[in-house]
Amino acid sequence: MKTKHILISGASIAGPALAFWLNRYGFKVTIVERAPHIRSGGYAIDFRGTAMQVLAKMNLLEEIRKYETRSGKISIVDKKNKEVARMPDGFTSGELEILRGDLANVLYEASKQDTEYIFDDAVTTISQDATGATVTFLSGNTRRFDLVVGADGLHSKVRSVAFGDESNFIHHLGVYLAVFTIPNFMQLKNMAGLFYGTLGKRVGIFSAKQDTEARASFYFAAPKLDYDYRDINAQQQMIRERFSNEEWQVPQLLEYMDNATDFYFDSASQIKMDTWSKGRVTLLGDAAGCASPMSGMGTSMAVVGAYILAGELKAAEGEHTIAFARYEAQMRDFVTASQKLADGAEWFVPATRFKLWMSKKIWKILPYTPWKNMMIEMPRKVANTVTLKNY
Repeated sequence: MKTKHILISGASIAGPALAFWLNRYGFKVTIVERAPHIRSGGYAIDFRGTAMQVLAKMNLLEEIRKYETRSGKISIVDKKNKEVARMPDGFTSGELEILRGDLANVLYEASKQDTEYIFDDAVTTISQDATGATVTFLSGNTRRFDLVVGADGLHSKVRSVAFGDESNFIHHLGVYLAVFTIPNFMQLKNMAGLFYGTLGKRVGIFSAKQDTEARASFYFAAPKLDYDYRDINAQQQMIRERFSNEEWQVPQLLEYMDNATDFYFDSASQIKMDTWSKGRVTLLGDAAGCASPMSGMGTSMAVVGAYILAGELKAAEGEHTIAFARYEAQMRDFVTASQKLADGAEWFVPATRFKLWMSKKIWKILPYTPWKNMMIEMPRKVANTVTLKNY
């Protein structure tokens, strides 16, 4: 084995999934995570197609199904909470749906026995040479690894260190979103959800955890904004400023936002790169080819990519130049197709009065048209773009 010790940056989904397979294949794995612990909460995420095969190979399907949160009826309502349209059944859920925090914890538990986890730290510099990579951390520690994998999301630090500034690769889709946990004060049942929309804005409430709590989501249309993605107070102020005059349940949700411990805010953006590898560094998941939450494919891309990257490193006996090239060749079409699914984000959060009027008409008739089946089947087709090798 030419490569033995691998550093992974990021302990959300892609990182622990990769560690799981690398451990099985005999590699030594260290994961560094900027947060002080595995992040809880988050929005519901879906698995489809080939990703389900990966979970089965990991023997984790039964455990993940314990936390399944498959969405029930999703209604679009007016300011008086009267239903004006309904999303087609299965429109927002894949073959398996789970809250992001629950999935991250399952993958952590499955990988922690054989993985060195370092929390509350991050990569700051990477210096490569012919025999390895020297990594300096935010804590001041310096360590040596054979390879470095950036699985640290849309705002990947590893990508910025190894490939250059984020602005070279990020493509904003014109929408921002926030998600946080709230009490199920509307008494939603059977994992149901509600959406309320006005010009350039959409607000959602979804039941979660067997109806014991709920998730609030805020979306707004805007050009690229200059903000600190780590400054939660500033992000919450952005939400307040844009939604303070809205009706429906918005005032109550803004009150709950102040006490949320899992507040998440970011742009709906994509990462587009000509290559995901540079020397002994490669990228995985959203760090490599984020398709944005609007695609519904990010989690599937993460777990499938982790399976392929680890498998190719095993097949190449650790020869990273061969493994990285094969990994990217298999994943590239899947990532490109997943990103295309996010086209049309402006119809979900319409920024013009015509599009707002048109979107209301579309949602009202969609459950009764052939378009419904097409919109449900397209993500399934994309999810099966990759054929898995047996490593």
